[in-house]
Amino acid sequence: MDAEVQKRLRWVELFRHIKNCSVVCLKCGISRPTLRKWVRRFEDEGTEGLAAKSRKPKSSPATKILDQPRAWIRELRNRSLGSRRIQSELKRAYDFDVSRTTIDKVLKAMDVKPLSRPRRPRKGSTRYARLILGRIESLSHDDQLATWRRQGCPDDRRCR
Repeated sequence: MDAEVQKRLRWVELFRHIKNCSVVCLKCGISRPTLRKWVRRFEDEGTEGLAAKSRKPKSSPATKILDQPRAWIRELRNRSLGSRRIQSELKRAYDFDVSRTTIDKVLKAMDVKPLSRPRRPRKGSTRYARLILGRIESLSHDDQLATWRRQGCPDDRRCR
């Protein structure tokens, strides 16, 4: 028996002797849920139950994508579809449910470049040659002063 198992066995024996969980926990410096866990394991499995068990999950919620779905994802990406469209096509054509995050991970593992969306051409921005009240001016302050000096100040304000 290693030191950890012996320590846990002392906790269980002290609990069986005192029969008060709170007192044992205060004396040993452990929490009540921890003591209850080791007492339950000792009652179920004996001293073997006091050994540390693996914390590895029995089943992983993150299932791996097999080769066939990977091929489907690659085929759909070759048609220049994004992850949302790939997700709906996989559901429609192959009855295969998968999250967009998983699709993105598969695409990243395949070193596929992200789709580039064509940018819409911008409408030409309007630059004003003179101050138009009520509009946002695109002229700098110095340009505004020069314009006002040439054309006169709006609202009979004094230009400086």
